[in-house]
Amino acid sequence: MPYRTISTLQSWIDDFADLGFDAAILRVLPQDPEGDGDSGLIAAKLRSVSTTFFVAPDETPGATAWAVTFEPREDAAPLAGARVMALSGELAMLAALCAFLQARSEAFLAAHR
Repeated sequence: MPYRTISTLQSWIDDFADLGFDAAILRVLPQDPEGDGDSGLIAAKLRSVSTTFFVAPDETPGATAWAVTFEPREDAAPLAGARVMALSGELAMLAALCAFLQARSEAFLAAHR
């Protein structure tokens, strides 16, 4: 998937931030740090919880949907109401990011057919 290059993903994250979203919690990482490819994924380090989330596209050929992967936790994470509210805002931003990335992926594929 050519739209998964690190430079393309970073450009899209920058565009997402230009729309007013708080993209400071997002980083583009190499998909396979040991490999020599240029594909990336997006890591989100939320402020309200210590769990890292990853945003990546569906691997099915031709698919344009993106999904958030929740990393497992070893311990329970009780949250006070205010932190739950903060978490809900951060998760809403990740949902908006998935929709944004899907739209960008569809446009990319349409332009390169």
